[in-house]
Amino acid sequence: MEPKIINKFGTLLGFNATTVNLLGRDIEGFTEVEYSDEMEINNEYGAGKYPIGQSEGNYSAKASIAVFAEEVVALQKSLPKGKRIQEIAPFDISVVYEFQGRIMKDVIRNCRFKNNGRVVKQNDGKIIHKFEIITTHIEYDV
Repeated sequence: MEPKIINKFGTLLGFNATTVNLLGRDIEGFTEVEYSDEMEINNEYGAGKYPIGQSEGNYSAKASIAVFAEEVVALQKSLPKGKRIQEIAPFDISVVYEFQGRIMKDVIRNCRFKNNGRVVKQNDGKIIHKFEIITTHIEYDV
């Protein structure tokens, strides 16, 4: 009888295996990075009740990153006086992780911050801000 493999994937991907590079440096003070893309795909109908084909529409991508206030302050301080975070020229974000001994890299292209702000609540031991990011496209496993 052959032994049953319980953990066929080995060590699974996790937050600890993820590095995010933003504006030229690896960010330590982040708690979340999220990105996804989609393409409009529709069934098209003609005679009968079943689709006769499919059409493709626009592509769209979105991203966000949640960072500690200390990262936000450092970013703001690196800008010229009076310049807003939303005014930073488009930049790429690299997300690197290891998968089964292989380095994987996704790149979120032409990013700009859409928002800035702070939320501080009673009993919080940290301040985290989630930036919504506009992006043109995402390249996976480059």
